[in-house]
Amino acid sequence: MGSEQAVRVTAPNFKSAEFKVVGTAPYVQLAFGEKARNVLRANHAAGSTAKKGKKREAKDFDGLFIAAQHISHEGWSGIPASAFRHAMVEACTLVDFHKTKAKKAVFVEPQGFDRSEGQPLVRIIGEPRHVEHTVRNANGQPDIRVRAMFDAGWSATLRVTFDADLFTLTDVTNLLMRAGMQVGVGEGRPSSKNGIGMGWGTFEIEGGK
Repeated sequence: MGSEQAVRVTAPNFKSAEFKVVGTAPYVQLAFGEKARNVLRANHAAGSTAKKGKKREAKDFDGLFIAAQHISHEGWSGIPASAFRHAMVEACTLVDFHKTKAKKAVFVEPQGFDRSEGQPLVRIIGEPRHVEHTVRNANGQPDIRVRAMFDAGWSATLRVTFDADLFTLTDVTNLLMRAGMQVGVGEGRPSSKNGIGMGWGTFEIEGGK
């Protein structure tokens, strides 16, 4: 009890840096809206009787455009902070840095929260456009998907907090640059799980090389 022990666990050493990123391609957003969640919940609650005698409802395309966006409690449009964090973690695979370590070492601080589901958001500067794309659902049937598109030139200011024992500021800057060029955010990004993407969601650091 009275003997001294060497300390092997160092105190957290976190630092923060601010970056302004600018879209080099359109950013396309498709949030899972509150109405869609309510319909899904009602179907689950109805169980096996959910589809019996049920008619297909007419689509409210304008309503779907609003629902596709992440809107904060204050009323501004945002991008999930997790989208940028995920892009940076994913970019670690390009430089042979373990993703499991990166998940615990890089964070993007939110500027607000989604008024519908509470998701942390970063404010996006730009005006969304109503766009419609023809897609195929999981059952192979064609469908029209309504999305919100922010044209190239959109911007956002990111405050990135990182473990300075694992990353230097230069590391974080380069990682964010790779995330913007090679991973992207939103629908149709280069790293899309469902294909090679549409070339959307790429960005660069303002003033970066």
